[in-house]
Parts: sequence; C-alpha cells; structure tokens
Amino acid sequence: MVTEDETPSQPDITPMLKGRTSACKAARDAIAAGAEVVLDDGQPPQWMVLGIAARRLRRSLKIGLVTLGLDETVEVLRARPHDERLRTGNIVTTDWSWFFTLYFDATGTELLACGGVKNERPSRGVGQKLQM
Repeated sequence: MVTEDETPSQPDITPMLKGRTSACKAARDAIAAGAEVVLDDGQPPQWMVLGIAARRLRRSLKIGLVTLGLDETVEVLRARPHDERLRTGNIVTTDWSWFFTLYFDATGTELLACGGVKNERPSRGVGQKLQM
C-alpha cells in the first residue's frame, strides 16, 4: 500500500517496446526523455478496444493528424480473439507533442501494440491516406 509520502513506482515497460509497431521506438525514446507511463486497471474486451483504436485512426486521418503505428495497431487488435480481455495504457511526451496508447494482454505482461498520435493542430488540407 502506498502512503501519502510515497508515489507509486512507474512500471518499466521499456523492454517490451521492441518493434511491435513502428511507434515502439518513439515511445521508448519518450520514456527515456522522462515521459510518464500510465497503465489502466480495467480489462475491456478486444472488440471495445479495437473499436476505439479504429475510430481514433479514422478521425486522425480525416482531420489530418500525424499518426505513428496506429494503422498497424488496428490490424494487430483486429487479429485478436473477439472476447479476449486487454489492458491499455498511455505515454504522453514531456512536451505534450505526442500521445501513445499501449495495448497489452489481460495480465499486462505482453505488449501487443503501440500507436501514437502527434498532438498538433490538424492541417487544413485533405487528411492522410490510410495505407494498408
């Protein structure tokens, strides 16, 4: 149990961020630069996590946000069993320029994917083309 004078230790997920998606290296660099890792306690089903990730990808592309590994993440999640429970987490860079979402198995011991969205004003032009 954590007392008022203690802060909970940050989980060390850096060793897990090894090439699962193209966002892993950038997420690892963000942690090395001091970004905080937050893991969620819940274990939503795959279909819910996939739906959120797919909507985030579609919305980001529609409004012209830069994404990293989010399309790969959607594909990884799509291949998982429909009723599988997953855990998620996030990393926000110290300058708030990138937001990464982490996707784990139910135990939180295996990183399945990592996707990032650049925190910037959307471009006025047409959004990015989805490459699959």
